[in-house]
Amino acid sequence: MLQAIGQQALVGMFSHLIFLVVTWWALQALSIDKMIRANRVVQARLLLMLLTIAIGTSVSNFFLDFLSWSQSLPSLFF
Repeated sequence: MLQAIGQQALVGMFSHLIFLVVTWWALQALSIDKMIRANRVVQARLLLMLLTIAIGTSVSNFFLDFLSWSQSLPSLFF
């Protein structure tokens, strides 16, 4: 029982980290240089970091929910 909880925690942590990296990589394709006001580079980077966290954790939560639901499907038939 405790081992399963530990495995779920590990999968959740890795999922969040992977999706954060993927989201950061994807957001780097945006050219926000044209939208940044002069001398506001730090604020723009902070905004990108916050967007990365928001999008990455949302996608990771969707993935983890979907994984959990797919593992629960066999109980529908037994």
